[in-house]
Amino acid sequence: MIRPLLSILVLLVATPALAQSKPPLVLAAASLQESMTAAADAWAKQGHPKPVISFAASSALARQVEAGGDADLFVSADQEWMDALAARRLIVANTRVTFLGNRLVVVAAKGNPVRIPVRPPAALARVLAAGPLAMADAPVPAGRYAEAALRTLGVWAAVAPKVVRGDSVRAALTLVERGAAPLGIVYATDARASRMVRIAGVFPAASHPPITYPVARLASSRNPEGEAFRRFLISARGKAVFARYGFTAR
Repeated sequence: MIRPLLSILVLLVATPALAQSKPPLVLAAASLQESMTAAADAWAKQGHPKPVISFAASSALARQVEAGGDADLFVSADQEWMDALAARRLIVANTRVTFLGNRLVVVAAKGNPVRIPVRPPAALARVLAAGPLAMADAPVPAGRYAEAALRTLGVWAAVAPKVVRGDSVRAALTLVERGAAPLGIVYATDARASRMVRIAGVFPAASHPPITYPVARLASSRNPEGEAFRRFLISARGKAVFARYGFTAR
């Protein structure tokens, strides 16, 4: 009778601890929708609570944190918005890790045969300025990368009047998918995630700042599952999930 009684006592002690385990809340850049969801599924299969993920532009998510929004992890599509939170001591500094990379591309609808000449500038400007060009808003990382690339290539002045903005990189992608713009500037992984567009051109990596994704635990987080999931994301197994969706490991 002693062993069964001990087993019951162990269960009674363990059950409250299990009940307290709750899923981490992750604020993730919009371009990570499919890949981060897959990473959360992989984490859950290991017996952990499945992370709850809120996707939006990195700028919107960072402002949410600045306003006191409750979450455990922040994954940005650039360093600047992570820097903004670090400056206000809203992240745990030693948990910040850059773990993914991406490429910047021009997309067109699947049936549009256009090809994007990166040089000479006159040819590039002529194609991009022919109709509306979808891009993310300027505060959004994808929008900043796109503008930087167009400035470096010497065509921003010609193209800027034809730009139509979306509040995230996925919103810019949607404008092309729906035919509201013949061309759009998005990440390579966004193009890969859509069955309705194709890559019409790739920007030289040197034409814009490196596209990198840092992750960090938020200073307000008290959920140990958040830190555990962060460690999974930056592990070889976690990075392998993102590689399947076209991201590069850092």
